[in-house]
Amino acid sequence: MSKIVSLTKAAALVRDGDRIAIGGNTLHRAPCALLHELVRQGRRNLTLVKTAGSYDLDLLCATGSARAVEAGYVGYENVLGLARGYRRSVESGQVEAHEHSCYTVIAALRAAAQGVPFMPIASLEGSDLIAARGFQRIANPYGEGVVVTIPALSPDVALIHVHEADTEGDGAIFGARFEDALMASAARKVILTCERIVDEQLLAERPDRATIPRFEVDAVVELPHGAWPLACPGEYSYDLDFLTAFAAIASDADAVAGFLAERLRW
Repeated sequence: MSKIVSLTKAAALVRDGDRIAIGGNTLHRAPCALLHELVRQGRRNLTLVKTAGSYDLDLLCATGSARAVEAGYVGYENVLGLARGYRRSVESGQVEAHEHSCYTVIAALRAAAQGVPFMPIASLEGSDLIAARGFQRIANPYGEGVVVTIPALSPDVALIHVHEADTEGDGAIFGARFEDALMASAARKVILTCERIVDEQLLAERPDRATIPRFEVDAVVELPHGAWPLACPGEYSYDLDFLTAFAAIASDADAVAGFLAERLRW
C-alpha cells in the first residue's frame, strides 16, 4: 500500500504538544521543508529531540513552535556560532532547555526503542549533568559498583529526511546516518521526506540499502531539496547566505516572521 502523501497532510500528522525527534545532525540532512510546513500551519508546544541541531531547532524556537528542547547541542558549529533564536527563547522562559549530552540523547532513544524505562551508561561520572538533570544511579545487580541511568525518550513522531524512499515506506540514507534509524525505532510514528521516490524493486533487490524499514514508516513525502537550507550530503550543500541572514535576526520573533514570509513566499 502506498504511503505517499502531500506535505500538508504529512505535517498534519504532527499535533500540538507532540514530542518530535528530528533527523540529521547540525548542518546536515534535517527535514527542513517539513519543519517549515509545521511553522506555516501554526504548530505549538512541541518538544524537540535531537543530539545536535542547528537551523531546525533554532527555527522552531524562534517561531514560537517549541515548548522544550532535549538536545546535546544547538548551534551552527564554527560556521555561524550559537543559535540566537534558541538562546532568546530559553532566556525568556518561552522554551525549557532539558540539558543533555549527545550520548545521553542516544541512550534515551535506545531505551525507548528497546521498550525499557531507562538505559544504563558507562560515563558522566564527574559531570554536573547528573545532578542537573536528576539522572539516577543504580547498583550493579550482577557485581560491584553503580551505573548512571538515562530515562527513555519516546518521541510521538520522528521526522526524517532521506535520499531515496519507495512508495511502501522503505527509506535509504547514503553516507552518515547519524541517529535517524534509532529515532525511527523509538518513535510511535515516522514521517519520511525524500529527495526522490524510487521503484520499490530497487530496494527489494538491495534490502541492505533500506536504512529505515517500511514497517516503521507512516507517511512519505517526495521533496527534492527537502533539507534546504541545510545540506543533503551527496546532493547539495547548505545555503550559507540564507543561514547567515536567518541567524542574524533569529532573536527577533517579528523579524523572523517577516523573513520567512518573504524568503519562503508564504
